[in-house]
Amino acid sequence: MEDSGGKKKILCIDDTPSVRLLVKRLLSHRYAVFEAENGLEGIDMAADLRPDLVFVDLHMPYLNGYEVATRLKTLLPKTPVIALTADVSANVRERALASGCDGYLSKPIDPDEFQERAEAFLGGEKEELQDDSYRAEYQGLVVQRLEQKVRELTQALEENTRLNRQNQELLVKSQRRARLLEAAARVSQSITSILDLNALLNTTVDIICEEFGFYYAGVFLIDDTGITAVLHAGYGEAGAQLLEQGHHLPLSGASMIGAAIQSRQARIALDAGEEKTRFRNPLLPLTRSEMALPLLVGDAAIGALTVQSTEESAFSEDDITALQTMADQLAIAIKNARLLHDLEEAHAALLRSKTYEAIALATGEAIHWVGNKAAPIPGSAARIKEDLIRYLLAAHALLEDAPAELQEHKYGALFRDAAEQLAAQAVELEAVRHTLDALSARQLRRALSVDSIFEDLGIIEGSARSILNIKEDLIGPARQRHVQAFSLSKLLKDTVTSMGIPADIVGFDFAEDVPPIQADPVQLERVFINLIKNAMEAMEHVPVKHLRLSVRRAEEPRTVIAAVADAGVGIPPEQLDKVWMAFYTTKGGRGGTGLGLPACAQIIGELGGKITVASTLGVGTTFSVSLPVTE
Repeated sequence: MEDSGGKKKILCIDDTPSVRLLVKRLLSHRYAVFEAENGLEGIDMAADLRPDLVFVDLHMPYLNGYEVATRLKTLLPKTPVIALTADVSANVRERALASGCDGYLSKPIDPDEFQERAEAFLGGEKEELQDDSYRAEYQGLVVQRLEQKVRELTQALEENTRLNRQNQELLVKSQRRARLLEAAARVSQSITSILDLNALLNTTVDIICEEFGFYYAGVFLIDDTGITAVLHAGYGEAGAQLLEQGHHLPLSGASMIGAAIQSRQARIALDAGEEKTRFRNPLLPLTRSEMALPLLVGDAAIGALTVQSTEESAFSEDDITALQTMADQLAIAIKNARLLHDLEEAHAALLRSKTYEAIALATGEAIHWVGNKAAPIPGSAARIKEDLIRYLLAAHALLEDAPAELQEHKYGALFRDAAEQLAAQAVELEAVRHTLDALSARQLRRALSVDSIFEDLGIIEGSARSILNIKEDLIGPARQRHVQAFSLSKLLKDTVTSMGIPADIVGFDFAEDVPPIQADPVQLERVFINLIKNAMEAMEHVPVKHLRLSVRRAEEPRTVIAAVADAGVGIPPEQLDKVWMAFYTTKGGRGGTGLGLPACAQIIGELGGKITVASTLGVGTTFSVSLPVTE
């Protein structure tokens, strides 16, 4: 029995790995979670573990969840068994309860609710079946399924009996034929599990020669032209030399291989020297008998197998039956190897396509976001340039009418040089001068002001800073962590102080019995700076601002919860799940990157905790962070 470390034991029986993984992630911090991928394994594990709670999927192969629940209630009558299924058909809950389940949970699993439900079932909560007709119906289905399985087993037994009788009859007919069949079976068993084509063919020719005692064996496959059979595997040194030479034969009656492929029938040469259609190979001088067997997949020939012996008349018509069966198995194995190769290539192409698609989507989102942030920059720069030209021309115009001593002043020379540089930049100075001269003093002050220039510079600076802030949001969570034990309450107080939050709007609610947490203080400070900053921005237009920070023990053992609550405008329900998406922001044009909360979630996840959000429109928003305490 596995050691649970004193924790209550929960067993999850589900044939979907992702479901088992999610259950383990949600519950393993508090309970000892075990998993089984099918009903039989789950029953055996339950008998050994004696779990305190069992989750079982209703739809699994071989033994479904209803049958598993019935068996578990027989083995462990006091252990709650909870159905966990995506089945949304009518009365599925009643059928589950009728099979012996004590409760019912639907998929997909709700992470926020699942832990509470598990704790409730462990605490004795139980659903009752109100209509006993479902129990009677279920018993009928169990009997019907049992009858079906008995019938299937009986049919399988009868089929096995029939096949065994046929094999016995074949063995009795001839000792030689029995030996060939046995050898062919061993060859087929050895090759059918090999899915690499080259390894399959090379292994095949070696096994055939060793099992049957043949002089030589080779495998030919039709090439892409459809007019030539090319040697792909050959036995021994002769086979290696033939492969090096690129040995091939035409698909015609001029060779036994070609004739066997064309006719889709085996060919035998009992006296190699007298067979006119046989290719006489100088690398195989001892061959006296040869058999060519077509490799057939359905009605199509994909190649041929040649087996050769040093004895004359070594093959008979009975041998064709045994060896052709082996050749058919080889053909199927070749097809499977080719299909697997094609499937792997198709899968690799699909994976590449999906990867490129995901990269393109993420890149597009990033480009769109950066584009939005960078959009105001060209316009602001153009206005600054226009204002600068006007200011310089205005100064130069004053200089023209100024006394000689002012014109010779170093500042005067500076303005003249500026006018010359503007002319060199192809600026139409006369047109700009004419526009300025046409304006009254009041109009000129409205069209040209230092405040306008600083406003445009602020736009440029803000856009650039927003773009540069992405670096910290993207790289920050990936920095090397330095986990240590420290007081979460002290970190929150120090963070608020460093941010300069007014004391009259901040409230602290720190429990005294909170132990030190185990985390990286630098990264955790980034998380709470982000959360507090978001809270303050949410209360920007709220008349009464109130920020509340709390730290307390969680219901889960060895866990504490820190919460950041604001009295802001709140987040609409349809946006709550989206706040964790990269580049998604609820701040509109107020400068958010959409990377802060995803970065927070990544940091907290890497520290072994979790972060959740709850919000009510017009009331406020609360972000809760769960973190492990020091062991």
